[in-house]
Amino acid sequence: MPLGLYIHVPFCRTRCHFCAFYLQIHREDRGRDYLVSLEREVRLHAAVGTLRGRTLETVYFGGGTPTALSPEQLLGILGTVRRHLNVQGRAEITIEAHPDTVTHAGLRSLWEAGFNRISFGAQSMDEQELLQVGRRTGGRHTVAAVELARRVGFGNINLDLIYGLPGQTLESWRTTLDETVALAPTHVSCYAFTIEPHTRFAVDLHRGDIREPDATLQNSMEEEAAERLTKAGLHRYEISNYARPGYACAHNLLYWTGAEYLGLGPSAQSFLDGYRFGNVEDLAAYSSALAAGRLPIQERESLSLRQQQREAFIFGLRRTDGTRPGSALTEDHEWAIRVEHLLSQGLLEKRDGRLRLTPLGIRFADTVAAELI
Repeated sequence: MPLGLYIHVPFCRTRCHFCAFYLQIHREDRGRDYLVSLEREVRLHAAVGTLRGRTLETVYFGGGTPTALSPEQLLGILGTVRRHLNVQGRAEITIEAHPDTVTHAGLRSLWEAGFNRISFGAQSMDEQELLQVGRRTGGRHTVAAVELARRVGFGNINLDLIYGLPGQTLESWRTTLDETVALAPTHVSCYAFTIEPHTRFAVDLHRGDIREPDATLQNSMEEEAAERLTKAGLHRYEISNYARPGYACAHNLLYWTGAEYLGLGPSAQSFLDGYRFGNVEDLAAYSSALAAGRLPIQERESLSLRQQQREAFIFGLRRTDGTRPGSALTEDHEWAIRVEHLLSQGLLEKRDGRLRLTPLGIRFADTVAAELI
């Protein structure tokens, strides 16, 4: 079974108003403490044989903003991973980056060290929209960052976009899509804006300063993205993701195919050997556990074969080519009735022995998931 490694870098220079991920504002002392603890975590997993010598096919640096750390610090992390864990020679190694945290020299050192995929959090190309979400820089920084990345050798470049942002219109979204296509990325992710608890936007909503996202407008924006990105040669292979042929994100496909992954860093999640477990969501507690020689795991849950197959099936439905249910599911009469109900509602369809979401099902993917879990 494919195996991946996720490394959570819990730092940003500022927190965007929509962000609900665990992070802290970057400071040099926090960064140094994190690096010491992360190395301890890697060594401890290696010592106890968590991966049983298996080979990592993907390594993904997410956050937060990994490039809030210096290139030298990031190279140190990758070096530690390679020394203590088995990384496939042709592994996909991704780093997320904020456009205004990269330099030509820094990107070159990352590329030369083996990072071969970069994902820029563009969100929008409209400067006013970016200011609305707490970003201090405009779309021109994304343009410059993509050009720098391509110049140093990165051929696999993703741009993350969000649609339905406060103040965003269908026309401004079209402009963002067109400017994104003009940069010729190999991969684009388009996420519908949602207001998450404990974010700045959640506070603004409570005060009445903003409204809930307009579902009708977001539906039109989703259609616009599908049309323009497909026309530009990017295939929609998952609900929110588009890629040129050969450039689908291998690491994210692990999640959507029920494969296994180990998560490192505070708040990182893992799924291995039938167990789902997660690290403590607190940098100080994370560091304290590792200083004491303990893995910073907060919760661990054993999943039955049927639970594993249910979750793999639900995640698999996010793929546009759908998925096949495992044997434990096809023998589950109650689950089969639920599937038939969703088929009759036009939310699922069968094709070539696979089940997949219909266009209507994509709109109500969360409802479908809740019905099948």
